[in-house]
Amino acid sequence: MFGRETFEISVPSLPPGVVINSPQVLDYVLKNEAAITKGDFFRERSWDLFGYGIINASGELWRAQRKAGLKFFSGTNLDIMIEDVLPEIYQASTRNVLSQAAQDRSAVDLQKIFHDLTTTVVGHMAYDMEIDASSPFSKAFDHASSQIGLRFQNPLYRFTEIFTGSSFRAALVEVKRFGRQIVSEARKRRAREAFESLITNTSEDETKLEQQRKQPDGDDESGLGFGTLIDSLIESLGDPKIVADAALNFLSAGRDTTAQSLTWTFYALLRHPEALKRVREEIDSKFGTAPDTPMGNQPPADDTMDNEREDGDVEIDVAALQPTSLPYTMATFYEALRLYPPVPFEIKQTNQPVTLPDGTSLPAGAIVVWCIWALNRSFSTFGEDAHSFRPERWLETSTSNPHLDADTATPPPTFKFTGARFSVGEFAVFNGGPRSCLGKKMAELMGAWVLVRMLRDWDLDEVNDGLNMDPSSSQRRSANSLTLPMQGGLPVRVRLRGR
Repeated sequence: MFGRETFEISVPSLPPGVVINSPQVLDYVLKNEAAITKGDFFRERSWDLFGYGIINASGELWRAQRKAGLKFFSGTNLDIMIEDVLPEIYQASTRNVLSQAAQDRSAVDLQKIFHDLTTTVVGHMAYDMEIDASSPFSKAFDHASSQIGLRFQNPLYRFTEIFTGSSFRAALVEVKRFGRQIVSEARKRRAREAFESLITNTSEDETKLEQQRKQPDGDDESGLGFGTLIDSLIESLGDPKIVADAALNFLSAGRDTTAQSLTWTFYALLRHPEALKRVREEIDSKFGTAPDTPMGNQPPADDTMDNEREDGDVEIDVAALQPTSLPYTMATFYEALRLYPPVPFEIKQTNQPVTLPDGTSLPAGAIVVWCIWALNRSFSTFGEDAHSFRPERWLETSTSNPHLDADTATPPPTFKFTGARFSVGEFAVFNGGPRSCLGKKMAELMGAWVLVRMLRDWDLDEVNDGLNMDPSSSQRRSANSLTLPMQGGLPVRVRLRGR
C-alpha cells in the first residue's frame, strides 16, 4: 500500500522501491538509521569510488569515521580556518587570480576559483598537504563522480562499462593512488614527529598539539591544527586502505559541496541585483568598504567592531560571520542552498520490513529515494513562490526598538535569520538524524566569509555566452554528477568595486 505522497518505483532487475515526497515521511526515514540505511543498492554503485569511506560505511566503521570528523570540525579548528588559513590562501592565490583577470579584462570561472580555494583549504586543514584543484587527482575524481552518477540511471551499467568504461577505470586508478599518497605522507610525518620528539627528550613533556589531540571527546580544543583529521583516521581505523578511502570521502565532501554552493549563490545574486545590493549594504555596515577601491575608506556603520587592520585589509573572525551579525547574507546563502542543493537526491534501503508514517508498507531490501531539489521547491512548504529566489523567506522582520519614544519616527526594520524555521524533513540540505552533515558549520562560515570578501572587494558581471544554458529559460544547467556542479562553470568579468 502506498501513501498519497509516496510513489512506487518499478524497474525490471531492480529491487522494489518508492520515491517519497512528504517532509514527515522523510523526517522518519532520516531518523531511523537502524531500519533504513545506505544499503547494498547504493554501495554496489558507489563502492569503486567511495569504498570504505563514511559515505558508504555503516556500523562501527561509520561510527569511527564520524567520531574523527566530529573531532576535526571543532570550534577551535573552525577559528583557525576562518581567521588564519582562509585569509592566507585567499590573499596568496584567489585575490591574485581575480586581480589579473580584472587587469586583463578577461573572463574567469568562479566555480573553478571556489573549487581551487576549498580544495586548498581542506588539504591544509585536514591533511597538512598542498592539494591543487587542477591536479590529475581532482580531474580524475570529477570524472569518476559523474560516472558513478550515471550508474544510478543505468540498470545495465555493469555490461555497458565493459565497452565504455576505460576512462572511468583510469580515473579510479588515479583517485586511489592519491588516497594512498595522503596516508603515506601522513604516516611519514607522524614517524618524523615521533623521532624528533624522542631525540629531543620531549616524551614526558608533549607538545600542546599532541596534548590536545589526546583530550577526551567533546573537548572543544581536541583535534587542533593541520593534519589532525588524517591523524584521527589513522589512529581509529588503522588499515591504510580503509584510511585512504575515508580520507577521500572527507576531501570530496569538504571541497565539492562548498565550492558548488558558493557558485550557485553568486549566480543567484548576479541574476537578482536587488538581493545583491542588500547583501552589500549589510556587509558595508559591518566591515566598511574596501580601502583600495574608489568607494574605499568608508568605516563600518557599527563602530563597536574593530575589523580594519593597519594595512587596510579587513579582519573577519568567526563572531562577525554569525547569522545574528549577517542575517541577510546568511539568508541569501540558505536560499541558494534551497534552490540548488549540493546533493540533489539521496537513496537508502530498508534492512527489515518498515511501515512509513503515511501507511506505506515496505519489505526488507526496498529502495527509498527522495529528491531534495524537488522537496526544496514544494509549494506546500515554501509557498506559491517556491521556485523564486527570495532570501526574505529565511528572515523575521522587526521594527521594534525599546530605546525609541512612542512618538519617534519608525526605525528601519531589523532582520533575524530563522534557519531553523523549517524542519529537517522540509529542508534536508544538511541531511538529518544520525547522518546529519558534519561540515554544516564549516560550510556556513566559509560561505559567509567568501561572500564578505568577494562582494566587499569586487564587482562581478556574468558572461552570458549562451553556452550551457537552458534555451527556453536562459538558466544555467547543472552537470551530471552525484553532487550539483554548474555545467561549464560560471564565467564572470571582475573589476575592483566601484570602477
